[in-house]
Amino acid sequence: MKHIILSAALGLGVGLGFASIALADPVDGTWQTAPGDTGGYLHVSIGACEAKLCGTIRAAFDKAGTQDAEYEHLGKKMIWNMSADGDGYYSGGKIWAPDSDKTYKSKMVLSGSKLEVKGCVAGGLFCRGQDWRRVN
Repeated sequence: MKHIILSAALGLGVGLGFASIALADPVDGTWQTAPGDTGGYLHVSIGACEAKLCGTIRAAFDKAGTQDAEYEHLGKKMIWNMSADGDGYYSGGKIWAPDSDKTYKSKMVLSGSKLEVKGCVAGGLFCRGQDWRRVN
């Protein structure tokens, strides 16, 4: 009887493992930001962070596409506390803009391999945004 219960528990654990993989959010992955004022861009990895979504700076590149391994913000969270609202819409999070060193309320919209990312002030009346493209 113990073997049957143990087998059932293991089977359930394996099933739940596959279920969590299948339930990964569509926005999970690595995204390339739009080029900044100097032409450089970042790769931001978005994924689960507790019960919300976060985005962490994984790589930085100059305008020629050369990776900058010494970029001072590598590993820093750029997006946090983002919630999926359904149908490709995300809200409730914060985004940090490295160029201005400011944090904004954030929202995102996923459409295929494009992620529209916005940082907003004044209750969402004024927003600044970029279109990011999926790297993987």
